[in-house]
Amino acid sequence: MQLTLERPDHEFFLRGADGISALVNDIRLTGSFVLAPNTLIEAWAVRDAKALTVDQLEPLLALAPEVVLLGTGANQVFPSPAVMAACLGRGVGLEVMSNAAAARTFNVLAGENRKVVAGFILPG
Repeated sequence: MQLTLERPDHEFFLRGADGISALVNDIRLTGSFVLAPNTLIEAWAVRDAKALTVDQLEPLLALAPEVVLLGTGANQVFPSPAVMAACLGRGVGLEVMSNAAAARTFNVLAGENRKVVAGFILPG
């Protein structure tokens, strides 16, 4: 039996993520980044979910998503109430989860052609 890799219709997809790195298409990332189905921002200056500010969330919200996925490393860590309120105030859902869970969720939502944006917090 011959197996072929089926690539999605959008430009970027996650092949995996954990608390240390992520693999977007064939690019290994070790620093925090923002990902939408057709956008990759490799330099997102965030290192800690608890210290995340509304201003740092702006690159994600500027992409006009329906939902923002926040991957907070190896474990789920909630940001400040102000960050959560910034999303809700714009009618954007915010889901906070580990990077591995955010990667799986991103791929499902992007595959359904949903307006999803994910921010992945990595230590590098």
